[in-house]
Amino acid sequence: MTVNLEVAEGVAAVRLDRPPMNALDIATQDRLRELAGELTDRDDVRAVVIWGGEKVFAAGADIKEMRVMDHAAMVKRSKALQDSFTAIARIPKPVVAAVTGYALGGGCELALCADIRIAADNAKLGQPEILLGLIPGAGGTQRLARLVGPSRAKDLIFTGRQVRADEALAIGLVDRVVPAAEVYEAAHAWAAKLAKGPAIALRAAKESVDAGLETDLDTGLAIERNWFAGLFATEDRETGMRSFVEEGPGKAKFA
Repeated sequence: MTVNLEVAEGVAAVRLDRPPMNALDIATQDRLRELAGELTDRDDVRAVVIWGGEKVFAAGADIKEMRVMDHAAMVKRSKALQDSFTAIARIPKPVVAAVTGYALGGGCELALCADIRIAADNAKLGQPEILLGLIPGAGGTQRLARLVGPSRAKDLIFTGRQVRADEALAIGLVDRVVPAAEVYEAAHAWAAKLAKGPAIALRAAKESVDAGLETDLDTGLAIERNWFAGLFATEDRETGMRSFVEEGPGKAKFA
């Protein structure tokens, strides 16, 4: 397998495993889409960590594989490529990317599909497709611009330059920088904490933010309002409010 999955105590660890650089070939893309469906459906998975191991997250697509593809072949493949990444982005549970070493091209685009990104202090991120005479094709032109703003996204995409962890943090491309040896532990701790939270409310929060970003404010407020009211029908809402009244804030234990 080019991507491995381990689940323990509500946290799914999705590890890219295609040495030496975790190049995202077609088999890896398809495996990610398959796992996204599994993670969405599994009740024992409450949060997800995506990482590539201690040395590298993913250095991009498999260029040797792509080089032999002509226009017709890529027209056929490009939607499947995007669908694989979109499936990760639409997992209705908290997802964190633990970024070590290089996250370039498709690797950066995969990290963009997570809800937050925790990076090693030696991480380098970027969208170097322009250096191949291409543009990002797995969501980079869209998700990057939404995350860091169009001007910064254009700078990264137009130049193909790599940014170090400190700059990535400054522009909002990553959310936290920690020593390289602590990246996975930090990401797992974030996921483990949320795995103990109210699953339906977390799904509602994620879908409200993500769907709201794709529409106008009034429609976004309607999405939020519907989810907010709907949560009053859940057991978690009863548990949370009862615990708040009886024990104080932050002490509820959700099933």
